[in-house]
Amino acid sequence: MIHSRSLSLIALCAILLCGASTLTFAQGDATPAQRLEVMRSRLDGMRRSLNSAVAAMNAKDTGDKTTVADDPATRLRGLEQEVSSVLSEVNNLRAKQERAERVEATQLDKLETSVNDLNTRVQAGLQATASDRSANAATPKKKKKKGKLFGLFGGGGNDELEELTGTVAPGRDRVLFAEAATQVRKDSYDTGRLLFNTIITTYPDSPFLPLAKLAIADSFYLEGTSSSLIQAGAAYQDWLTFFPTDPLAESVMLKMAEAEMRQMGLADRDVSHARKAEQRLKVLLQQFPNTALKEAVQTRLHEVQENLGMHTMQIGDFYYERNRQQKGGLKGAQSRYREILEKYPNFSYMARVLFRIGVTYQEEEEPDEAAKFYQRIVRDYPNSEYAERAKEQLNIIGAEIPPPDMIKINQQQDPPKQSLTSKIIQEILGTTPVTVDKNGVIISKEGKGADLIDKALANGGQLPSNITPNAPVQRRAPARTSPQSSPAPSRPATNPGTGITAQPTQPGPPRDGSNPAAPATVPNTQTPANTSPATTTGTTNGTKP
Repeated sequence: MIHSRSLSLIALCAILLCGASTLTFAQGDATPAQRLEVMRSRLDGMRRSLNSAVAAMNAKDTGDKTTVADDPATRLRGLEQEVSSVLSEVNNLRAKQERAERVEATQLDKLETSVNDLNTRVQAGLQATASDRSANAATPKKKKKKGKLFGLFGGGGNDELEELTGTVAPGRDRVLFAEAATQVRKDSYDTGRLLFNTIITTYPDSPFLPLAKLAIADSFYLEGTSSSLIQAGAAYQDWLTFFPTDPLAESVMLKMAEAEMRQMGLADRDVSHARKAEQRLKVLLQQFPNTALKEAVQTRLHEVQENLGMHTMQIGDFYYERNRQQKGGLKGAQSRYREILEKYPNFSYMARVLFRIGVTYQEEEEPDEAAKFYQRIVRDYPNSEYAERAKEQLNIIGAEIPPPDMIKINQQQDPPKQSLTSKIIQEILGTTPVTVDKNGVIISKEGKGADLIDKALANGGQLPSNITPNAPVQRRAPARTSPQSSPAPSRPATNPGTGITAQPTQPGPPRDGSNPAAPATVPNTQTPANTSPATTTGTTNGTKP
């Protein structure tokens, strides 16, 4: 009989899985094609899990073909039929879209609601039948001819994987965890997620459960397609909601930002992913001001803000040129350029922005105000191509020409110019080069033996505390207190080179029901100017100044 702790963890699992689905569809900027692909992926995963569970239930049939309404196998078969029906609707809409036919937003909303509801009932059904599958583990079964790995999903079948996912046995969760990691590294993402999900739905007491949930998010991130990155961001956020004080939280937040950065387009296109990435990086620095990942976060924040600054500058340039054609737009240009000054103080085209702001004030016959911007160029950007032009304007105005800042006089003030070939390639790809780590938080494709997931396997599902520096104290709390209470004392770092913390916490949401890890709950404050690194390993696209 399942004891009370198991029941509570089963409830948590249901909430976790339901929450992941809901968050997945909360992507307001996702295209219809991406939304349909996310739904297809979700439904396909549900169908695979149900087919595996049904196969296990069929294996213990005694030959009586009478079906009973509340029979576990009948319940699973009914759910499988519902999933297949909704999947058929999704596939029909995908085909319709591929034919360039119109797909109504209400149809997508209705389908997403159906998928959310189905996901909740499927996970509940899998958890409810876990004990029946456990009883089946002791039942001798006739061995089938061993087939290929993907026989699990059709063809000749695969006894080993069917037994792993269809029956319950002591120690089976560790075997599932190891095999799932292997499948993900072999790019068999659906198989790996099925195995990780089996741990969540079948072994609620497993010490591998929190890491299995995180590994599912990593698998989407490693897959790297547009729809997978959408699901990765949602899965990471879902994990943070229930494990906000886990020492891996800072690494998960960085990975959420990187998932958005990998979807960033050029500055003259949609910047919604860049805005989300900026928000997540700022929240990370706000909640973890002393994080070991600070340098990496600052590098990424600089690149994201470079993209956003370029986007804003291009809008300002549009109004600037419109004004030169006597069509108005002077104030529009001025406000966009000033926005860059306020939000992106380390923007690489700052000298150009300052010069054009000065021009707009001259045209408004405010020479004293214009002189302030020209003087700033001469003082702070003495090596810029705009420095001499600013001096000329100061002479025309009759304002003082300040001496250059001696610290900045030897610094490069203008961004490197892009080659024509580089510009053409970027335009074709439509993406911005950024610095991201394409490995997951606990698993990578080629890091077998060195990943955190391997250390967890060697340590019974727990990550040794001595493999990483201590977690930032801002997100840790003493025993029997809520995550928002006073922080626990810090511990000395043991391996500063790793940049990741690794001691898992008990599963469960914050006691007050809030989600301190969610970016939407944190004010959108500006990052201080000194948080941007002097140099970065990735660059954003540029336009001719």
